[in-house]
Parts: sequence; C-alpha cells; structure tokens
Amino acid sequence: MYTSRKKIHKDKDAEPTEFEESVGQALFDLENTNNELKSDLKDLYINSAVQIDVSGNRKAVVIHIPYRLRKGFRKIHVRLVRELEKKFSGKDVILVATRRILRPPKKGSAVQRPRSRTLTTVHEAMLEDIVLPAEIVGKRVRYRIDGSKIMKVFLDPKERNNTEYKLETFAAVYRKFSGKDVVFEYPSTEA
Repeated sequence: MYTSRKKIHKDKDAEPTEFEESVGQALFDLENTNNELKSDLKDLYINSAVQIDVSGNRKAVVIHIPYRLRKGFRKIHVRLVRELEKKFSGKDVILVATRRILRPPKKGSAVQRPRSRTLTTVHEAMLEDIVLPAEIVGKRVRYRIDGSKIMKVFLDPKERNNTEYKLETFAAVYRKFSGKDVVFEYPSTEA
C-alpha cells in the first residue's frame, strides 16, 4: 500500500477511500512507467478524488490537488489528463485546486478576509480550473423571468478540438461543486 499512499495526502490524517487509492495508484504507475512525466510527477500528490455522474452512463473523475502544487500540475496538465483518461477508460478527468472559502467577518471585527477567500472568487477560480486546457474569453449572465439565472461561458476556440466533447462534463462538475447552472459555448466568428 506504500505505493498509492505516497500520492495521497488527506487533511487531518483521514483514511483515503478505495477510489482515491485507485487514483493514487494510477499516478504512481504513471510516474514509474511514463518517462516524459516521471520527473514532473515526482513531487506531486493529490488531496482527494471523487467520481461524478454526468449524464446517462457517462462519469467524470474530479481530482482535488493542493493549491500550492497547481503550477506543477498545470505544466503537465494536458499529458497527465490524457494518460489518466486512458487508465480510467470512458471517464473524463478534471483537476481542480483545493481552495478555502472563509465566511464574512462579524460586525465590529477588525479582521478582514483576503479577497481570494471569498465565495465569488473561489467559484471563479474553480471554473477556470475545470475548463483548464481552454481559456475563458467571455461570460454572460442571463436572468430569466422566473428569477433563475444561467451563466454562459465562452471558451477560446483554439482549444475546441481538445475540449468540445467535455462541455457537458464541465457543466455537471461546476453545478455539483458550486450549485450554479452554466452553459459552455464557443464564440461565433463572423467573416
């Protein structure tokens, strides 16, 4: 068990679930077998992993990575996701940095919370993590008559080939973690 445990660091020494151990084992196997990822994966580990139902029979694997290691994961993101999707066949893999939301300070308190710990900022950053190979080029919020709202997110058309088949997965994962409805599109280019 030393192999997969080395790749999982949970808060408060909690025991990893069976699924998290399988993800840790997959990372460990990639580190040992894949020469191009070996040096980059050496110091990287995950916090947790969950499996989410997207639609019908599709599933997504969401891997939470430590905030401090997000730059290391971003360097190898495309190759790592491709290899993990081969290991977990038929499942989309998404890497999300673990961020903490702090509640607003009480009245009369001299303590201020950092902007990076507000709910809005954390949800925005999570959205950018979810669509990572692509960049967000625009956002629109549509308010309906019944009071509900839908956010339209426009992604960079350059990454269309890599991300188009995952748009439904992106929406389901973001809805699961933030509770907000979002629609992903590519901006139409007019000639």
